[in-house]
Amino acid sequence: MFELPQPIEVAFTEAWQPFSWLGPYAPLVMLAINGFIVLFGSRLGLMLWQRQRISAHGMWLTGLLQGARVDAIQLAQICFIPTLFAPLSVIPGWWDVWQGFTAFWLVGAVTFLLFMEAATPGFVAEYDVRPNRLFVEYLKYPKEVCSMLWKGFRVHVVSVLVLMALAILLLSEYTEPWLEMPSLWSPMLTWLTWLPVLLVLALVIRSSFGHRPANPTTFALTTDNLVNSLILNSAWSVLYAIYNLKHEKKSADMYGKLPVEEMFAEYDAAHGDGRHSDVEAEAPTMRRHVPSRVRVRPLNLVIILEESMGATFVESLGGVPVTPELEKLKGQGWWFENMYATGTRSVRGIEAVISGFPPTPAPSVVKLSLSQTNFFSIASLLAAQGYHTEFIYGGEADFDNMQGFFRGNGFQSIIEQKDFEAPAFVSSWGVSDGDLLDKTHERLLALHGSGQPFFTLAFTSSNHSPFEFPDGLIELYDSEKGTDRNAVKYADHVLGRFFGQARASDYWQDTLFVVVADHDIRVRGDSLVPVRNFHIPALMLGADLEPRRIRSVASQIDIPVTALSLMGIDTQHPMPGRDLSREDANTPGRAMMQFEEHYGWLQGDELVVLRSGKPPAAAVYSAAEKHVYPVEASAESDKLARRALAHVQLASWLYRKQKYWPA
Repeated sequence: MFELPQPIEVAFTEAWQPFSWLGPYAPLVMLAINGFIVLFGSRLGLMLWQRQRISAHGMWLTGLLQGARVDAIQLAQICFIPTLFAPLSVIPGWWDVWQGFTAFWLVGAVTFLLFMEAATPGFVAEYDVRPNRLFVEYLKYPKEVCSMLWKGFRVHVVSVLVLMALAILLLSEYTEPWLEMPSLWSPMLTWLTWLPVLLVLALVIRSSFGHRPANPTTFALTTDNLVNSLILNSAWSVLYAIYNLKHEKKSADMYGKLPVEEMFAEYDAAHGDGRHSDVEAEAPTMRRHVPSRVRVRPLNLVIILEESMGATFVESLGGVPVTPELEKLKGQGWWFENMYATGTRSVRGIEAVISGFPPTPAPSVVKLSLSQTNFFSIASLLAAQGYHTEFIYGGEADFDNMQGFFRGNGFQSIIEQKDFEAPAFVSSWGVSDGDLLDKTHERLLALHGSGQPFFTLAFTSSNHSPFEFPDGLIELYDSEKGTDRNAVKYADHVLGRFFGQARASDYWQDTLFVVVADHDIRVRGDSLVPVRNFHIPALMLGADLEPRRIRSVASQIDIPVTALSLMGIDTQHPMPGRDLSREDANTPGRAMMQFEEHYGWLQGDELVVLRSGKPPAAAVYSAAEKHVYPVEASAESDKLARRALAHVQLASWLYRKQKYWPA
């Protein structure tokens, strides 16, 4: 057995002595003391690290005080379970069992709190927020995540593992004096104190005498999501996210609720095309789509979904100059200057680009159970019109449930990592973008040669931490190779190479190409919705498409509708997106953005943000400065907030009622 130095063993024993009179509650008090030290120390360190943003909102004292309140809630929750079983300790012969159980609980709980706080700096650096739901979702994909962590965050991972091992060892030794203590309480005293202690813990957990108990929204005291999350602790943030999973079906109601008739009235009015949605119809949003381009033979469609290639990497959109090939290509087709992603995860981008489905606070429909079959997608629409539909991905297609969603909703063929023979380069996330686009070119040649029209979705992955790509193909932008900017420059290089091959191929004149990012790489900022990080590049080119600049604010959900129009597809579909080919290039436009528990609606330069348990926030977004300026709510912002609520509620309603289906 590990032996601690004698002075430390003595200190551990003496630490327990003042609490021995607490009987069965002694280890729970010690748990609370140690847990509070861990949580307070971690929060203070994180706040010092992010001191500029803390100071900008004057949140030093308030942040620490409200943080202590959160910690009290968390520690009371942890202590509630062993307290519930405290009467076991008075059963003859069970005192030793109780001692062992509470010692184990103390070690496990404090280790868990320490682990979550130790993992927080790395998570904050990557996502600009404490560990949350995403932390849990990534646990479903251990192969990809472990490979990414080991290659990109090895020092951090090793440090956390060593810290956990030391914590378990020291805490085990720390609890030994408790295991040697006799019971100093009578059974009567245990019974007399049991219910009052449970009641106190329940009140601390609720931490409110209002209608609802305290929750993360209670501590959203600023317009900076990171500052708000630092008030929490990471264990509570993650556990609350897990608890909230069961409420996903009613997630849209978190912003308020409109009667269904008013919801549809707002939806119809927003589109201004004379539509009237039939609430009782099988697909209430179904409408006739008349294309702006009349073609004898509709075009093929190829969508290249670029992983994490936000506007921050595109010089002409205000980013760093690492996409020279895209800059060349933008003059050869339709370039969307103000395109915005609907969310911050790849599945949200897939949801928008493939299904034209608006975002909600719930997970993407790519993952939800009711949308795994017979949910609308442009793949199902085009397959019904005789197209061959195919998904090409360099990794494993079951990541994020892509394969299940695609196979159930119109994709006839899926090519993934195992289908690449002798790829030139393999990273943590699969074959390189170069291998992916070479395979795409190969497949397009074969499909075009067959004479059957086709729709192909190619999803890249090289621009994903730990940013691995082949050597010698680009001149590095950063001196260190494994950076996001170098990865984007590589992705851009192979994109340019692919279009050089495509333009020289027979399929070029018969195909519409769409290049669009799924989201920006890191979405962060000091506003409720950091709009600048939702800005993404989007380009349509190929066939006979003339160069054009689209300056109006647009959303990813507009892409499939516009693509069908340019392809010459006369059909019916339920998508609420705009056909940008029928609008003036300078129309103000609108975009919708889901960020954590906030929903942003940007119309022109006016922004409203729907918040859980709080009134909508109004702001003005300066695209030139890439900054959100909060303003006072007005009648106009209230009108936009109602329109936003109607759209987010409608999307949730369509999903729950299973009314977003193919024609």
